[in-house]
Amino acid sequence: MDNIYNSVIEALVFASDEPITPQEIINAIKGIDGIDTEVDADEIDAAVGELNQKYDEIGSAFTILKIAHGYSFATRPNNAKYVGYLSTEKSKRRLSNAALETLAIIAYKQPLTKPELEMIRGVNSDYTLNTLLEKNLVTISGRAETVGRPLLYATTDEFLKYFGLHTINDLPKPREIEEIMKDEDFLEQKRKIMMGGLEEQAEAEAELEREISGESDDEGDDSDNIEAEEEIKEEEEITSFEENELGTDLENESKTE
Repeated sequence: MDNIYNSVIEALVFASDEPITPQEIINAIKGIDGIDTEVDADEIDAAVGELNQKYDEIGSAFTILKIAHGYSFATRPNNAKYVGYLSTEKSKRRLSNAALETLAIIAYKQPLTKPELEMIRGVNSDYTLNTLLEKNLVTISGRAETVGRPLLYATTDEFLKYFGLHTINDLPKPREIEEIMKDEDFLEQKRKIMMGGLEEQAEAEAELEREISGESDDEGDDSDNIEAEEEIKEEEEITSFEENELGTDLENESKTE
């Protein structure tokens, strides 16, 4: 494959709203230059490697990542703090603690059934699971070969895109998670997120109270009220989970004594 296609591949990755697969790149090239054009997935991957090497040499702020079986532009990790500072959480509503917890369990244990999920969490997960299904972050992957044949849940390609992963195997290992949780930058980000979550919960509760008392406007508030109710329901799930964890700890301490 000619080096001229490096520029073509760069343009296609840049112009694509979603991670673009090697086959989509090949189809675009052959669609313009003819089906006899010799290009394959390995050559596409090699070209992306050359582009990333060029970005490294010039100290570029971005790179091309493999995400969800395709390629996508992304800013470099050392710029993450600055980009994160500019981004506003409310412009794209982040997942609640309950949703993240449920999603993490499914990601590491998939495929698993709803009873298995609730056994790990210790609380009913109907609402959170339905939310993740609606967001297309999890999907029904089949049925278990057990009594009643319950549904099995697994993550989707949308999950990979959301978290910037190429495959599910790119998830951090338990040992890596322990190291991350001890990192000072992680602890600082965690504090900021928790403070933001408390503020959002207070806003949601205040908004719901205004709706119940008839103080909210008659028009334009329906979506906001729905979001407020969703946040409170999800916070209730997390609270129930934390209370269950506390009860278990106290029970274990009493047995030890």
